[in-house]
Amino acid sequence: MTTDVRLRHGRASLGLSFFAQGAAFALLVTRIPAIQDRYGISDGLLPVFLAAVPVLAGVSSVGTEQLVKRVPPSAVLRWAQPVVLLALLGAAAGTEIWQAAVSLGAFGLGVGALDASMNMLGVSLQRAYGRSIMLGFHAAYSLGGIAGASLAWVGAHWHLSLLTSYWPVAVVLLPVCLVGSRWYADAREAGGAAGTGEAAEAVGGAGGAGSPGGAGGSVVFKMLLPLCLVMAFTYIGDSTVSNWSAKYLQDVLGSSEQLSTVPYNVYTVTTLLGRAVGDFGVRRFGAVAVVRFGSVVAALGFGVVAAATGPWVGLLGFMVLGFGLCVIVPQTFAAAGRMFPHASDAAIARLNIFNYVGFLVGSPLVGAIGDAWNYRGAMLVPMVLVLASLVYARSFGADDARYGVRHERPPTVDVGRSSNEV
Repeated sequence: MTTDVRLRHGRASLGLSFFAQGAAFALLVTRIPAIQDRYGISDGLLPVFLAAVPVLAGVSSVGTEQLVKRVPPSAVLRWAQPVVLLALLGAAAGTEIWQAAVSLGAFGLGVGALDASMNMLGVSLQRAYGRSIMLGFHAAYSLGGIAGASLAWVGAHWHLSLLTSYWPVAVVLLPVCLVGSRWYADAREAGGAAGTGEAAEAVGGAGGAGSPGGAGGSVVFKMLLPLCLVMAFTYIGDSTVSNWSAKYLQDVLGSSEQLSTVPYNVYTVTTLLGRAVGDFGVRRFGAVAVVRFGSVVAALGFGVVAAATGPWVGLLGFMVLGFGLCVIVPQTFAAAGRMFPHASDAAIARLNIFNYVGFLVGSPLVGAIGDAWNYRGAMLVPMVLVLASLVYARSFGADDARYGVRHERPPTVDVGRSSNEV
């Protein structure tokens, strides 16, 4: 298999995994009320179940950091994805509350390993390609989310049981992902591929020879912290949309119940569109400029939502939000890989924890402020936090650093080495 074919196959198979993960996650979160009804979970106990998923995912992400020292990330991903899909099916098939707890627990553990290993492979492939492709992977995730949410709507609209809604997805995606996993390209394989042809011109990025992050094989958390904060701020904003957009549109802006279901769909669609073109922006203007632009646009979206005089203006704000927030998370993972080129797997695993920190903090924070003050004011909190990302934008690389520009040392120094080798 030639170099270019190996990289293309690795990219396609990883994109499929991102798509499957987006679909599985959307199917779970959009049918939470149905899961609650199926198992008779009380309103008081439901937050415990929901909080357990990101907590266990964070624990699993930490475990993945240690696991990839012994096995390649592709092996973790190959087996984590079936766990997630089977856990989703388990959540639809049980009848006892302990079965719900086991299924959701397995889902959380699987998601943590899956998110970490997917982004590890994405960063190593981006390095091998020598240009920004991370936003494309996350666009596949958004597309999967749209597909999953649409299937969930069909199930709810036609009053289908959870098992009827879930099993076709598991039956289709599970074998497809297992077959596709044979073409995953780990850092070492991508490095071998990158030794010749265009891939050999990959950019080392911010973690070059002269940077502290590139000097050794360990992760300096003080250096990684700005990216961790940006990740948490972004997911506080994201969880605000997923958890509060419907309530905000209906209770604050006076929309109908039907219209209140639209904001998250609009947000997801604009997230997909923004990620579909975002890699071109990184190649043209650099990661720092794209992150700054995304932060300002996302803050503008929250501002429009907070000041909206009616539901249609609120929808416009959520649409703008999707365009802004969508570019930040993929570039945060990519920046961690550039900052610690010889320990990128460990950096990504630790950074991934703050995905779940933001998810855990965001929804309760906005809810508490909304109850104590008002929900318009609550929308200003994620706006300020997203704007705070501007302070840390320099952590994404030098201002003139962008993929596709040969401005740094030969990539063969970085490519092909992972945290397994240091």
